[in-house]
Amino acid sequence: MLFCALICTFAQVFMEENQNNKQSALELGQKPVGKLLVQYALPAIVAMTATSLYNIIDSASIGQMVGPDAIAGLGITMPFMNLSAAFGAAVGVGASTCISVKLGQRDYETAQHLLGNTVTLNVIVGFLFMLVCMVFLNPILRFFGASDATLPYARQFMEVILAGNIVTHMYFGMNAVLRAVGKPRHAMYATLFTVGMNIVLVFAFVWWFRWGIRGAALATITSQSLALCWQMWLFSDKSALLHLKRGIYRLKSQLVKNIISIGISPFLMQSTTCVIVIFMNNQFYRYGGDMAVGAYTISNRMVMTLFMFVMGITQGMQPIIGYNYGAKKFDRMLRCLWLSIAGATSILLVGWALGMLFPWQIARIFATDPVLLEMSAHGIVVNMMVFFVVGSQALITNFFQCIGKVKISIFLSLSRQLIVLLPLAFILPTFWGLDGVWYAMPISDFASFSMTLPILWWYLRKLKSYGQKDNY
Repeated sequence: MLFCALICTFAQVFMEENQNNKQSALELGQKPVGKLLVQYALPAIVAMTATSLYNIIDSASIGQMVGPDAIAGLGITMPFMNLSAAFGAAVGVGASTCISVKLGQRDYETAQHLLGNTVTLNVIVGFLFMLVCMVFLNPILRFFGASDATLPYARQFMEVILAGNIVTHMYFGMNAVLRAVGKPRHAMYATLFTVGMNIVLVFAFVWWFRWGIRGAALATITSQSLALCWQMWLFSDKSALLHLKRGIYRLKSQLVKNIISIGISPFLMQSTTCVIVIFMNNQFYRYGGDMAVGAYTISNRMVMTLFMFVMGITQGMQPIIGYNYGAKKFDRMLRCLWLSIAGATSILLVGWALGMLFPWQIARIFATDPVLLEMSAHGIVVNMMVFFVVGSQALITNFFQCIGKVKISIFLSLSRQLIVLLPLAFILPTFWGLDGVWYAMPISDFASFSMTLPILWWYLRKLKSYGQKDNY
């Protein structure tokens, strides 16, 4: 009954009157920036908040119903999820950014072909990723840090996730395009439906049918599949500014090059995260065993739950900055950046306070084992020590990505993780043991933030000194 109710609600919400799509895109360069940012970021924040809620329920269900080895096994799958997201971001984020710029330039024909190429690339990349990973699943999981105790749980989860990998890529890619064409509420609705259905199915599959960690993965893929059907229905509307039609799916080398050149920055960011999580899982296992891996997973869940708010602001900011950069309205572009940074920092300050004041209460959501609780509470405090500066670094990195400054964006993407965190996580444990692994994270957060500010200041001075010329 609840399933049917969600389907009916979903249908009612989405059968609203079709908006003037061209006007929705044009307002990106006309409407007051503050109101526009709220209009675009708020739906994304709501969607990300719902996703955070699902992640908490999913992890808590696995931790409470299956046990500490299962939550550690879930942590082992995080690099896999990050790697899949990296390939998805290379297409989805790259294409949506290109579409925003083309809409700003009034080049609607190219934007239409970008939509078709997005669909084709997602299918190709999603299938190849699934095929390769399925063949080498056990060795990859071992490399990611799986032990004899955690390997079965990680394998059960990833078998289902990989089987639906094309759906996942398409779902996230189409949501990014929805935001780019001026439909942030529709992207929010798709995410809210996915999360709501996910929660219902997790309770059904994990708590009722007792399908364990495999049930949690099946809930994820099923809900994304249903949302993707609606997204594709939206883009099949011939009255929409951008819509699916014959002749736009054949890959064009220049469009693919543009998509990948923009998408390479989020791809490297996500794939670097994958490398780091693999390395960190192995370091935590080396210095603290499976319990330390589980504690790292729990602390990361807390951090990512709060960081979802920043991701929501980032998603709201992208089409505004991309459009106004394409339209050469640089004052609006910069105002959007400053407002986004202020909002992200305020949210993370609240999250930082919660992590500092209530680490034990947060850890208890995910686990009951006393050893795991103690390690997780300590990890939350250390991991979030300078958490309030992370949002600025992420938004500035995304800003350079949105305006096509790929080299700068790539450098900033890599600075926190490869340049700072990886060496610290290798060196510090030789002196401080397990604590050295934990403290490497806040040190790298602050160091990368310190690198980002001078680069932004340099670019803004350059922009000003050239009087906002066309090539800036």
